[in-house]
Amino acid sequence: MTSSKSAIYWFKNDLRLTDNPAFALACAGVDCLLPIYIHDEQEDVVPHHFARVGSHRKRFLQESLCDLRSQLQQHGSDLFETSGDLTKIFLRLKVELGIERVYCESIVAPEELRQLQALKELGIEVIDLWQSSMLDPQSLPFAPEKMPDVFTQFRQQVEKHLLRFSEPVAAVKSVPQLPKQEVLFHSPINYERPKATDAFIGGETCAQAHLRQYFERHLVDSYKQTRNQLIGMDYSSKFSPWLSLGCISARTIAKGITDYEATHGSNEGTYWLWFELLWRDYFRFLHFKYGRKLYVSSGLGNQKSYPFNQEKFERWVTSNTGEPFVDAGMCELRESGFLSNRMRQIVASYWIYDMQGDWRAGAAWFESQLIDYDVYSNQGNWLYIAGKGTDPRGGRPFNVKKQARDHDPEGAYQRMWLNKTT
Repeated sequence: MTSSKSAIYWFKNDLRLTDNPAFALACAGVDCLLPIYIHDEQEDVVPHHFARVGSHRKRFLQESLCDLRSQLQQHGSDLFETSGDLTKIFLRLKVELGIERVYCESIVAPEELRQLQALKELGIEVIDLWQSSMLDPQSLPFAPEKMPDVFTQFRQQVEKHLLRFSEPVAAVKSVPQLPKQEVLFHSPINYERPKATDAFIGGETCAQAHLRQYFERHLVDSYKQTRNQLIGMDYSSKFSPWLSLGCISARTIAKGITDYEATHGSNEGTYWLWFELLWRDYFRFLHFKYGRKLYVSSGLGNQKSYPFNQEKFERWVTSNTGEPFVDAGMCELRESGFLSNRMRQIVASYWIYDMQGDWRAGAAWFESQLIDYDVYSNQGNWLYIAGKGTDPRGGRPFNVKKQARDHDPEGAYQRMWLNKTT
């Protein structure tokens, strides 16, 4: 076995075999392929005195990895997991297995870029492909580094050029054999079975099943009218948890929309679901243009965020703000690992404007708790609410009382979640 014919496939936020171009490229280019997943020790860093990856996120990841391992095993391969320092792990693999080539998806957030640079400094060849967006950046009518700042202008240019989505690629039919040497670092995670109350179960299998039932039940037709509701599974698409770990691709969902429209016709709901996927792309492409600037206190502006206050933060995360609507939302987040888009905006606005909190601490709490945490969308949305992103209208303070009257007039949502804290 020579290093030119063997490689590592490093799964990151692309835990699927269907529409995974980077994995397909690896399978086509080598004789032996070692699929791995690394639980980075940075996940154990405790910013603001809480775990970076909370229990709900860990469970959903466990389920997704278990499903991915099962699919790889059906192809005569396997998924190998370990945890620790990335550079030490890859250096060990280079020394013990003689593998000097790594394939992976491209993630252009600062932390992930530092990781790739560290591998290159070890003398490892890294082949990374961008594959997490609905549109291919190369298909845009402008270079991503020169994209319009304002979303509306971005959307208008995309629609003017009749761009819808990039065609998904089929699942690989065969996976190259594993290296013959024994892989000593294999350390399976302790898989926890989902509870009967868990609304989301991780993995590509469940993601594809959700895609099918969503369109079979015609739920997309009412998406625009119901997407701001707060209770239940059907008011919004609920694709985001599987999208966040790449258990399904944005291209696959976009193709599902187009296939549905071909049979049933287009409507406000189908357009609006595509519209939301475009927002997701927009936040991704902004990283090509602004990169690290999106992570500093002042964001893209000149005004730094409010200083961090631990006592205020504890009241916010533990549902003790004294504002029932906000407290209910923060309880749902802690108890379920999920929150509707409307409630995310409300609790974020309350933390930033009413409690004068550091937006970066709020973003970090969402990162810890949300099963659908996505570095691009999380950062983009918090900057948007805080008025430190590209929105020309500045910040987005919400009138919480009005939001409660509009979206929870009978108080059902508040009773549902606040009763769990009593």
